[in-house]
Amino acid sequence: MARQQFTPEQHSVRVLKVAERVRHILSELLARQEVHDERVSAANIAVTEVRMTPDLRNAIAYVKPLLGKDEGEIVTALRQNTAFLQKEVAKRLGLKFAPKLKFRADESFDEADRIERLLRDPKVARDLGEDSE
Repeated sequence: MARQQFTPEQHSVRVLKVAERVRHILSELLARQEVHDERVSAANIAVTEVRMTPDLRNAIAYVKPLLGKDEGEIVTALRQNTAFLQKEVAKRLGLKFAPKLKFRADESFDEADRIERLLRDPKVARDLGEDSE
């Protein structure tokens, strides 16, 4: 059987679709408290993004506990439960190879807050005033 060839555009779309599917699966597992770890099941955790490598073998899941509470402890707990989560993702995803999962804290909200504070700074607000247009 011939191996299907993808154009670069199709390949990148496929990577994005698989990443989004992995995000949904992880979110569902966490929402239903299927992880048998008290630290994980006690927290409301959002999977904000999943980034896949082009070969679909590795995935980095960016997570954020609601209210940002105990973020380091939650990420550590998820890393300790990676084997279970990988097995469940593999079962539900249906690909030839299951992606190897890595968990990281999502820093994008902190970065957005930092930028918002910068924009509210009086010196910056002065430069963004209506008379500068």
